[in-house]
Amino acid sequence: MKHIDTEEKFNEVIQSDKPVIIKFFADWCPDCKRMDMFIGDVMEEFNNHEWYQVNSDEVEGIAQKYEVMGIPSMLIFQNGEKLAHQHSADTKSPESVSSFLHQQLV
Repeated sequence: MKHIDTEEKFNEVIQSDKPVIIKFFADWCPDCKRMDMFIGDVMEEFNNHEWYQVNSDEVEGIAQKYEVMGIPSMLIFQNGEKLAHQHSADTKSPESVSSFLHQQLV
């Protein structure tokens, strides 16, 4: 998973003509650490997509702009637009994240 550490890089990534998956997280977030334990398997399942992560504390303003109220959250962007958003309450298991991605990407 590639790390985005500036707003400029974020804006560049979301302009992709193919869907990109972006995980919003923070170092202090226990649910983010739990997600890190299973996200590798989900990434393998969707390895034909580009994966990125943004630390909400590092790159300020992006989370608010895209209505990321809780973390971890998974967002899908294409051509500069947010296509889908899985909020933090629904990202607690590999099954829920995989199901979300199947609904949005397949």
